[in-house]
Amino acid sequence: MTTLRDAAMQSKAWPFEEARRVLKRYEKKDPEKGFVLFETGYGPSGLPHIGTFGEVARTTMIRRAFEMISDIPTRLFCFSDDMDGMRKVPENVPQQEMLHANLQKPLTSVPDPFGEFPSFGDHNNAMLRRFLDTFGFEYEFVSATEYYKSGAFDPTLLLAAERYDAIMKIMLASLREERQQSYSCFLPIHPETGRVLYVPIKHVDAKNGEITFDDETGREWTLPVTGGQVKLQWKPDFGARWAALDVDFEMYGKDHSTNTPIYDGICEVLGGRKPEHFTYELFLDDQGQKISKSKGNGLSIDEWLTYAATESLSYFMYQKPKTAKRMHFDVIPKAVDEYHQQLRAFPDQSPEQQLANPVWHIHNGEVPASDMVVPFSMLLNLASVAGAKDKDGLWGFIRRYAPDASPETHPQLDHAAGFAVRYFNDFVAPTRQFREPSDVERRALEELAGRLSAWDQPADPEALQTMVFAIGNEHGFEPLRNWFSALYQVLLGADQGPRFGGFIALYGIDETRELIERALAGELAAAS
Repeated sequence: MTTLRDAAMQSKAWPFEEARRVLKRYEKKDPEKGFVLFETGYGPSGLPHIGTFGEVARTTMIRRAFEMISDIPTRLFCFSDDMDGMRKVPENVPQQEMLHANLQKPLTSVPDPFGEFPSFGDHNNAMLRRFLDTFGFEYEFVSATEYYKSGAFDPTLLLAAERYDAIMKIMLASLREERQQSYSCFLPIHPETGRVLYVPIKHVDAKNGEITFDDETGREWTLPVTGGQVKLQWKPDFGARWAALDVDFEMYGKDHSTNTPIYDGICEVLGGRKPEHFTYELFLDDQGQKISKSKGNGLSIDEWLTYAATESLSYFMYQKPKTAKRMHFDVIPKAVDEYHQQLRAFPDQSPEQQLANPVWHIHNGEVPASDMVVPFSMLLNLASVAGAKDKDGLWGFIRRYAPDASPETHPQLDHAAGFAVRYFNDFVAPTRQFREPSDVERRALEELAGRLSAWDQPADPEALQTMVFAIGNEHGFEPLRNWFSALYQVLLGADQGPRFGGFIALYGIDETRELIERALAGELAAAS
């Protein structure tokens, strides 16, 4: 008999495929450290964006898949590169002048422009943890500043001094000739200004673990590489961290992919074993540009959660990680409805199908039931025609459509109704554009209104859909989708819409007839 673990070992779902790669690292013996380490990295140079969440969400999915196929314990480190120098000031934060005065200082030495935390790095770290905690991730937060200053990285830094030439050989091969002249894998922290210095290193004393350099004024300094007085450039730092922590898995964006051989090489020079990596495609804003922390473009986590529940964002992150994703507000309704479609499908699926269902990975196998008897897209259309100002304005229609539903018995639907009203008012209402029907469309709409007036059957969505289809065919719409486009554009002020039979059943037969009559009288087009 096939067990769930057997099914997981054969599953083609991408988290299981990645988990099996990690497991293969230890097919001969378990890790000496006693656990498999998954890691995600975060550069706190700006407020955390949704891509950061995506790394943790996806890595967690792989971690849980690994736990399904292996008994080896796991840990997840969320590592913050908060000792990096602030090289530019984010555009979307206050106190720009103060931040400019602190350029090149480690982020944990830059004052917090919001005045809430000891430093800007601490502020952004707290934001990251709050975001991750919202989703209930199990993780351990790790600060680069803490690891450098506490001495946790000292053995690796001393080894880097000892193997400096081997590290530089890897790095110099990747640099332009001009950059080669001044490059060093070590970045000293100036003892007086506290700034991260990008200066040539005159001498590396491997025996004493010290570096000698001239600062910008020409003064010579000698500093130990230990104790947080020196840090590594970001590319060497990446590989050195893998070696120091014995990382088994890390994913990162496509923009890092050309650096993978560098990261791997430095990890191995420092005595480590390169981890398994996973490169995902980038997130794009509404203009097709890469989402950037410093620009603050694209969607933030808070913005998504203003219009939809957390699970819909996790669902979005699960989908096709190797494909570039456009992250704008208009992707939210589709993600919500598809997530609930998968919830409804889950109970009737085979174990193999369930393991390939995104909701298994979102909920770690503990999949809830969906109570969304009305799709989110339909709620948006209902908010449009009902003029609802809050979710209570939608519940009168919902109860008539689904008499057994209530906010208490259907909390997912209740929350979605509130999200739908907010989404409609912020994004749909400002862009609605109603139009007058053509002569052919007018005759078809008049017949639809007449048939609704004479309707004496229950408000069954399928029966009503069949009737709407029939009218479109009888009036010669070719292709038939032109008829439905007309319904959406004339009655809803949109280019797309719901299954119209379901919409009639939800909004009401009499209410839909009255809506058609208002459109035929020109009231809707005149008001847009």
